[in-house]
Amino acid sequence: MTLSAKHISVSINLDPKTVYDFTSAPLNMPKWASGLSESIKKENDHWIAHSSMGKVTIKFSSPNEWGVIDHDVTLENGKTFHNPLRVLKNGKGAEVVFTLYRQPEKNEDEFNSDANIVQADLIKLKKILQTTLE
Repeated sequence: MTLSAKHISVSINLDPKTVYDFTSAPLNMPKWASGLSESIKKENDHWIAHSSMGKVTIKFSSPNEWGVIDHDVTLENGKTFHNPLRVLKNGKGAEVVFTLYRQPEKNEDEFNSDANIVQADLIKLKKILQTTLE
């Protein structure tokens, strides 16, 4: 069975590597990813974050040259969500794309609400990057 998906993106007028380096750094997540983490710390090969979902464990993809920042988020109840996140080249800048999957227990309004949170986080990421690094 497949899940419905939304690809949520934002264009950033900075070099993709610069965007990737900032976005893929777990310690930067609380600065822009309010939907995921209020604080984060490393424990062994994963990260522990405190979020609106409670304490979560996050495992990130290894650093790479393709702009992949996929991460698995595991809730305290053991349920894990795979979150595809990419930084793509877009002209001379970058496109940050997050794929949001609609979970079976979510209705359309809840799915749209989650999408709005992700969009707000990506807009915040763009503002931070373009204000501090441009």
